Amino acid sequence: MTARRPPRADLSRLGDGTRLAQAGRGHAHDMVNPPVARASTILFETLADLDAAIREPDAGLYYGRRGTQTHWALEDALTQLEPGAAGTKLFPSGVAAIATSLLAVLKTGDELLVTDSAYEPSRTFADQLLAPLGITTRYIDPCCGAGIADLISQKTRAILLESPGSLSFEIQDLPAITAVARARGVTTLIDNTWATPLRLQPLALGVDISIQALTKYVAGHSDLLMGSATATPALWPKLKAAAYRLGHHVGADDCALVLRGLRTLAVRLDRHEQSALTIARWLEAHPAVDRVWHPALPSHPQHPLFKRDFTGATGLFAIVLKQGSRPHTAALIDGLQHFGIGFSWGGYESLVLPVELDRIRTATTTPLPGPIVRLSIGLEDPADLMADLDAGLGRYQAQF
Repeated sequence: MTARRPPRADLSRLGDGTRLAQAGRGHAHDMVNPPVARASTILFETLADLDAAIREPDAGLYYGRRGTQTHWALEDALTQLEPGAAGTKLFPSGVAAIATSLLAVLKTGDELLVTDSAYEPSRTFADQLLAPLGITTRYIDPCCGAGIADLISQKTRAILLESPGSLSFEIQDLPAITAVARARGVTTLIDNTWATPLRLQPLALGVDISIQALTKYVAGHSDLLMGSATATPALWPKLKAAAYRLGHHVGADDCALVLRGLRTLAVRLDRHEQSALTIARWLEAHPAVDRVWHPALPSHPQHPLFKRDFTGATGLFAIVLKQGSRPHTAALIDGLQHFGIGFSWGGYESLVLPVELDRIRTATTTPLPGPIVRLSIGLEDPADLMADLDAGLGRYQAQF
């Protein structure tokens, strides 16, 4: 039986580029990259080998759904990027990672607290799938911080966080929230897709399970779907068991593509960050823009928390326009030459999307003078993107 090799030595003291180049390489043997190993049935030489695998199904190749060397390489790489992590499981999407992680720690009669800034599919899962299972959900102010102590009830068993929120970009005080949660025996989970482990390391701040949509920045090319969940030693057995019992599996070919994207993540994130900040600063001074929601800007309400907890930014932010409503945004959006109109983000191409918070939020309100437009800044030249946006904002203003 092919044994699963332990990850290489601790990489936490190395720079981002070095960590990304070396993480998960223990399964490559004599090659730079691990081979793409596709399998359903695993063959055993003897009955004794089969019985040994049954006793320890995670010790090596067992059945395709438990993974091959290609899956192990990606799981180990992601684990090595999160100090304090015990292991990582892969999922067909980010939503699947969130859903499975919640099911791993909740049962009938429990209560889940969810930040009001959470990704809409996370809310849909809680409202439409957890509720029929007898699990209640309450939405909370993302800026509650240590005030979470007043929101946790006797039935609260988990808190789902997202910092920053991917529509409104509030930064949550993770150390304050997790300190209260641990003292009360409440599990904390975070959607860390915006930051990735290169910009925020949630487990080091007290979070129990860190979740990503690898679809976005890690894969980086808008051509696959995958999610991951990385857990502390205390939560790892529950997460691993839930992922297997729910039948989750991802293809080895997609794992190889994500691994390829992971190797260049630091270089791409730096470009996303620099270009997005250049554009965000320019937009702050634009006459059509009321405000820019980007946590790396000093004007952001939680900028001090961002500077304390994050090592940098990425390429996703939003603007609030000074007047008008959603129908007016067509004049801005439809004529853009370098921005695609579509969901998701984190790929090499820039995207634009109008946002309606009032349709989603239930615990907080944010009175605004005009519509919200979210921008995902890709790898294009910032000057070209700014010229495109300037023309679009001119079309927008011409309507009034």
